[in-house]
Amino acid sequence: MGEFSLTGLRVVRAVADSGSFTAAAELLGYTQSAVSRQVAATESAAGTSLFRRESRGVVLTPAGAVVARRAGAALEQLSGARRDLAALADGVSGRVVIGAFPTAAAVLVPRTMARLLQAHPGLEVELREGSTPTNLRRLRAGRVDVALAAIGDGLGEHDLEHLVTQVLPGAGMWLAVPADHRLARRDDVTAADLVAERWIVGEGLRSDPHFGAWPTLTDPVVAHSAPSLSTRLGLVAAGLGVALVPSLAAGSAPAGVEVVAVADATWSGRRTVAVVREGEESATRVVVEGLAGCADELLGKPASA
Repeated sequence: MGEFSLTGLRVVRAVADSGSFTAAAELLGYTQSAVSRQVAATESAAGTSLFRRESRGVVLTPAGAVVARRAGAALEQLSGARRDLAALADGVSGRVVIGAFPTAAAVLVPRTMARLLQAHPGLEVELREGSTPTNLRRLRAGRVDVALAAIGDGLGEHDLEHLVTQVLPGAGMWLAVPADHRLARRDDVTAADLVAERWIVGEGLRSDPHFGAWPTLTDPVVAHSAPSLSTRLGLVAAGLGVALVPSLAAGSAPAGVEVVAVADATWSGRRTVAVVREGEESATRVVVEGLAGCADELLGKPASA
């Protein structure tokens, strides 16, 4: 048995995953002849054929299945070594758990996690979803490292004594309307324009943020209620009413929904705060900075669905 090359193993794995030499070549950016040469060299090293040609492509032989499986493990180990080396050079590592209420968990936290994964390979970030009071209890108990809390009109008071807070950019409230709604794509919507609307509102525990009708309206008409933001937006897309959506989650609006701003100087709004324990680790500070940066990018009105 000869020596296997990493390139050969990578090509064999790509052929096994894609089912053809042509597809593997496109996936890897190689020519088809280069793929064929690498497969031939790996078959020579293995001392047996790895693929059987059929009318619809290629299938693994029993020996090919062994090599492809081991190739996947070897390539993952190599990637892990590269991540570890990058982490040493970066200097930011460790495990940080974010406790987020559902609307923050919809867009803000996943985008932040993806960005941090690329920027800091040695940093492991996890998400745990819960209400603001739950997140704060978990923070004090050491079960999360960063708690995202919703504060503002109608959300009650939270005990933040001996905790460190950072207000994230934005976290205003948008209006979600059906794509063919009279207010869709308008830039001058006011609270007065919303008086006759049918509202799709949130429901949940008393301690959870509620997303009712626009806060300054009197006696709004509630057509439907649902605890999940995705369900409320689905009802909006079906033309059954309008709903509030936090700016940090507006990017989750599905097709058929337009998101518009509402001008209302009589409402002070709501904010999202990142809360950590005193003396937090450097990795935790990096995560909070990442959340703030991503929140800042979500301030603008999302593109039409």
